[in-house]
Amino acid sequence: MQYITTTELRTESGKLVKTLKEGGTLRLIHRSKVIGEIISTSEPKPFDPDAFEKFLDRLKPKKLVSKKDRDKIYRKYLEEKYGQGLS
Repeated sequence: MQYITTTELRTESGKLVKTLKEGGTLRLIHRSKVIGEIISTSEPKPFDPDAFEKFLDRLKPKKLVSKKDRDKIYRKYLEEKYGQGLS
């Protein structure tokens, strides 16, 4: 069983992650007392294709803007921000 202090938890989090990925367990020490154990989960979260598809749908823009319209909108924005004279 390995030990890690609360200070090391902040400064050496890579050590914690490495140990947990290897399936290890650590005891957490705070002010010279063991206050708990950090145990790795051995089971990865199962992949849900339906939930992933819903997530991808939420990422898509609601309204697609053509390149020509996008250029027009951007040019208008620049003219409002920096003034006329952009050609």
